[in-house]
Amino acid sequence: MVESDVMDVDVVVIGAGQAGLSASYFLRRFGLSQVILDAEESPGGAWRHRSPTLTMDRVHGIFDLPGMRKPEIDPARAAAEAVPEYFASYEAEMGLNIVRPHKVGNVRPGFVVDDKWRARAIVNASGTWTRPHWPYYPGRFEGRQLHYASYRGPGEFAGLNVVVVGGGHSAMHVLSEIVGVSASAVWVTRREPDFRPEGFDGREVVALVDERVRAGLPPQSVVSVTGLTYTPVVKKALETGVSRRRPMFTHLVPDGVSWDGEVLPADVIIWATGFRADLRHLAPLKLREPGGGIRMDGTRVVANPLVHLVGYGPSASTVGANRAGRDAARDLARRLSSGKAA
Repeated sequence: MVESDVMDVDVVVIGAGQAGLSASYFLRRFGLSQVILDAEESPGGAWRHRSPTLTMDRVHGIFDLPGMRKPEIDPARAAAEAVPEYFASYEAEMGLNIVRPHKVGNVRPGFVVDDKWRARAIVNASGTWTRPHWPYYPGRFEGRQLHYASYRGPGEFAGLNVVVVGGGHSAMHVLSEIVGVSASAVWVTRREPDFRPEGFDGREVVALVDERVRAGLPPQSVVSVTGLTYTPVVKKALETGVSRRRPMFTHLVPDGVSWDGEVLPADVIIWATGFRADLRHLAPLKLREPGGGIRMDGTRVVANPLVHLVGYGPSASTVGANRAGRDAARDLARRLSSGKAA
């Protein structure tokens, strides 16, 4: 690394999804210099990769970015088009300094990022989409397997026997579309689905997830706390009768899945089993606790208070991401202005 080739800034923001853009907005309001590094080719974050069949009227909720309301959007438009378009308008309107595509390889002590940038603090907003979770089950399946991250609509499953694994909204999205197109669609989950037609208390959800990350444990999936609320996708899935789920199979067999000897033939298994936070580039900072998670105090990492994780744990939602960006920026402005590091 040649010192003259390194750019010094107050804060490096990693990721330009909802959480990263929100953090950048508030960092600028607090007068901190910054650079935003985004792995995507263009604006939109993970929304760029959602299935084209997921239309805006079926999205689980999009919150305005700070300082600019989202426009009226045709409910029939694909979210993978409409949301990135809004993000692109926002970036242009705010004049944000975004370097893309740049996937961060590592952040070394001293907050040296890929030997190109040196910061006084880090705001990580790298999200989860690039780390789909594939649970392990014994055996071998010779058909096709894909994760929800690669799902692009029901057409390619016409006439096939499909097993959908997962208890969240992603599984319900798939089931709401493939029933009646596929030859069969069987839904399996580890736990009995928790349907909550009355909705959930958002404060309770945040408190429960926050309790885990404060203890240094990995955050739980959102659906494990909220249950399945009656969104348009869930209602559509229920109309198909998919609430009749089966418990999780015990192992894979070449032509399907098995429950201790009972075999269900399948051509395809779709794993709608969630995602994990993409934090591998932060490994050199040694932030993880013995419990496998990162101990948090709000958005601040307890082991290194000049590192903030936004869109992580209790802030892993569009409304939570905005609040997290503001809180992280405010805390860093206070610490950097006072020279306080703990």
